[in-house]
Amino acid sequence: MRIIRAIVAGERDPDVLASLRDVRCHSSVETIRASLVGNNRDEHIFALTQSLELYDFYQKKMLECDRKLEAAISALTIRAEQQLPPLPKSRIKTKQVNAPSFDVRAALYEVLGVDLTQIHDLGPSLALKLIGECGANLWAWPSAKHFTSWLCLVQGNKISGGKLLSSRTSRSSSRAAALLRLAAITIERSDTALGAFYRRLAARIGKQKAVTATARKIAVLFYNTLRIGMTYRDPGAVAYDEWHRGRVLANLQRHAKTLGYSLAPMRDAECVS
Repeated sequence: MRIIRAIVAGERDPDVLASLRDVRCHSSVETIRASLVGNNRDEHIFALTQSLELYDFYQKKMLECDRKLEAAISALTIRAEQQLPPLPKSRIKTKQVNAPSFDVRAALYEVLGVDLTQIHDLGPSLALKLIGECGANLWAWPSAKHFTSWLCLVQGNKISGGKLLSSRTSRSSSRAAALLRLAAITIERSDTALGAFYRRLAARIGKQKAVTATARKIAVLFYNTLRIGMTYRDPGAVAYDEWHRGRVLANLQRHAKTLGYSLAPMRDAECVS
C-alpha cells in the first residue's frame, strides 16, 4: 500500500518505490524493483487513483460499522451476575483477516460470561456471527438435539412402510449452519480431537459427510457453552485416537461375548509370525 500511495502521489523512481516494500515480503528489493519498471500511462494512473480512493472510502465505512457494532455489544446486558474471572489466554496469536477493529473476544466475554473461542476453529469473528444468527442465549431449543436439528446437521429419518428410505440431512439456507460447516472444513489438519474426529470420518465415509458430522459436534459444543457455561478443553488428537481405540475394543469384546467367545491380546511372538 505504501508503494501504491507513492505512485499515486507522483513517485516514479523504481529504487525509491522498491525501498518501501514491507520487511515481510518474500521477494527481494531487486525483484520488486524490476516489477516496477514500465510505462506509467496516464489512464492507468487515473484508474489506480480511483481504486485507491474507493479502497480508502470503504475502509472508512467499515470502521464506522465496527464502531456501531462495538457500541451495540456494549449496550447488551451482562448475563453473569457475579464478577467474571479473568479472560482465558487466547489460542489464536495472529489477527484474523477482515476481523473487526475492536477486541471482539473480550466484548463477547463480558456479555456472555463464557469464552466461545476456546472451541477450536471458532474464532472471535465467527463466534460473533453465530451470536448474531442464534442469539446470546439458546433457550428456544430445549436441548442440543433440538438445536442441531434446527440447523439441519442431523441425519434425516425418511420412513415409508416401516422401511428407512433415506437418512440424508435436509437442505438448509441457515447462515449459522454454513458458518459451522466453514469451521469444520478448516479443522481438517489441526492436531486436535475435533481434527482427529474429522479425519477418521473422512477416511470412512468421505469428506462431505465428515464436514457435516464435525459441524454438528461444534454446534453441540457451542450450545453447551452458552446454555450450561461449559468450558471446553481440547484433549488432543492422540487422546481422541486412544479413546476411539478403546471404544472399538470394548465393542469387539461385547460382540464376541454374545457369540460365546473371549478376545485376548496377541503375544509378541504371534505378532511377528
